[in-house]
Amino acid sequence: MFSKLSVVVTSVLITLAAAIPWNGPPVTPPTSDQCCTSVVSSTSDAASAVAAGLGLDLTGLNVPIGLSCSPITVVGNNCGGTTVTCDAPQKEWAGLIAINCIPITA
Repeated sequence: MFSKLSVVVTSVLITLAAAIPWNGPPVTPPTSDQCCTSVVSSTSDAASAVAAGLGLDLTGLNVPIGLSCSPITVVGNNCGGTTVTCDAPQKEWAGLIAINCIPITA
């Protein structure tokens, strides 16, 4: 009895998980000031290569992507790259990529 119920519940959960679309990382309003080596389109070969290496799927996203980013923590920090506000890069992305980067203009 319980084994049949667990099979049914597992089947339903697998079906629901397969039915929920995955559109890559969530895109929210940028909240983190970053210094990035470059900013490219999410559809670019460079962004796709870095994302693929990290196991990220950028399919369907059309936002600026920051590459080789580090947080700006000091006011007046000399970036030396492109100063942007992005969705905060995840720790497991090791600063290689940041999503939804908007240039900071003074």
